[in-house]
Amino acid sequence: MSTRLENRIEKVFRVLDRLAEESGKGPIIIVEGRKDVNTLRALAIEGNIICAKTCGRSLLDVVAEVDKKGVREVILLMDFDRRGKELTRRLTKHFEEIRIKSNLFFWIGLRNLVGREVKAIEGLATYLENQKKKRLQARARKFRGLGNSNSRVKREEQIRKV
Repeated sequence: MSTRLENRIEKVFRVLDRLAEESGKGPIIIVEGRKDVNTLRALAIEGNIICAKTCGRSLLDVVAEVDKKGVREVILLMDFDRRGKELTRRLTKHFEEIRIKSNLFFWIGLRNLVGREVKAIEGLATYLENQKKKRLQARARKFRGLGNSNSRVKREEQIRKV
């Protein structure tokens, strides 16, 4: 695994750590569906997470629910596809109208890091797990390769002695 990819994965984990820290401070995280909620929970993101799309409510219902809770900031974490971008734009507009700040820092950060490989928040945990497996496989190949070269060097030294 290249160091560039390892650096990118490390950055993803840093963004997720900051998200976990921020969500503990009170802002509501808004995602598209239940699978997104489950994925965030699997990634140790606690706090109040609301479904915006697949939980049988309109966008205005979601905005009203957030307004009733009295928070002044929400973290929008929609999918990275065309629909997710549109949903983010619409929710941001609705929240601005009622003076609630839409925090897009985490969405933009994750989209920039994994948006080409992952199109939905629900795929984030699987993506990270696959990258972890690839990293372990690459290290195993590297280790096996070193073992072979060391054996070869030892054999060559023994041949020279004879």
